[in-house]
Amino acid sequence: MNRLLVPLTIAVSAGLLAQPPKPVKSPEVQADRRVTFRFKAPNAKVVQLALEGSKPDAMARDDEGIWSVTTDPLEPDIYGYTFLADGVSLTDPNTPLRKQNLLWQSSAVHIPGADLPWEHTNVPHGTVQHHFYHSGVVGDDRDFYVYTPPGYDANAKTKYPVLYLLHGFSDDASGWSQVGLAHFILDNLVAAGKVKPMLVVMTLGYGAPEIVSSDFSGFRDQGIRERNFDRFTEALITEVMPQVEKTYRVTADRNSRAIAGLSMGGAEALLTGLNHLDKFAYIGAFSSGGFTEEYEKQFPGMDAKTNGRIKLLWIACGTEDGLIADNRKFRAWLKEKGVDHADIETPGAHTWMVWRRNLANFTPLLFQ
Repeated sequence: MNRLLVPLTIAVSAGLLAQPPKPVKSPEVQADRRVTFRFKAPNAKVVQLALEGSKPDAMARDDEGIWSVTTDPLEPDIYGYTFLADGVSLTDPNTPLRKQNLLWQSSAVHIPGADLPWEHTNVPHGTVQHHFYHSGVVGDDRDFYVYTPPGYDANAKTKYPVLYLLHGFSDDASGWSQVGLAHFILDNLVAAGKVKPMLVVMTLGYGAPEIVSSDFSGFRDQGIRERNFDRFTEALITEVMPQVEKTYRVTADRNSRAIAGLSMGGAEALLTGLNHLDKFAYIGAFSSGGFTEEYEKQFPGMDAKTNGRIKLLWIACGTEDGLIADNRKFRAWLKEKGVDHADIETPGAHTWMVWRRNLANFTPLLFQ
């Protein structure tokens, strides 16, 4: 007998091998849309549920060391969440669903809703392709994603308009597809006849990668922030856009280009779009943040004459978002300048639940 197997054989026969731990079911979505979250942490003293869009909720411990809490019925959506165990943020080991992020990983729970535009439905689907390139502007290797709508044929003659869609601080280039589900939103809206078929380019939003730090020191540094915005714009216009227009069948004129983004990406959309109206006619900002109140310096030349060049300037923010005051100040400045724009305020905080809806409401207004 192989000597290496002897101890194992004896252990099995003696029943000494540890039994696998009892599986923990979490999250458990109930028929009434209440959700029970469970987390095994027998040595923890305090565990809370941190659910996206809500304040931390205390969890109760049972005799086996499993902490649990059941929510009130949740509206259909996709919610990120973590467990706070003695102040340490932890993902749920019992579910594969994740909300991807460079700095703050979290788990996710899906509450289905038949009328939600990001649900995976039985409609024709487009394709998301992943591209890599070396940026001479930033000096690193980076990526971008391109969504092509259902029916796109590289060999046909039809050309399409393009939406450049930008992620927020701490996300990466996959944010709008992995978490925002932009491709499903476009698929469903195109199938319903609400959106004109378009390409969506989702590119990395860091012109200064050093801006990404968990303590926000990079983002709070005005010099780094300005370098981030400036180099992002340069990389987008001189590197990404030429690659897209060479590789894909797109209409390369300002009336067929839109730019939009969330949070940091919303600021980038405004700074890039409003300062390059020769390239973009449609601009959208969702919960934008990052530029200062030196509006005259950052947006020179804004006045009523600008209205003849902008087909849509759409500025949205949730009313519970910490950036709502900044957004209102900027919109007030635009009004003083006589610049037409759409003021959009919706319920919600600084969350993907707001931004998915922003995208679903913004895209039907493009290229009409």
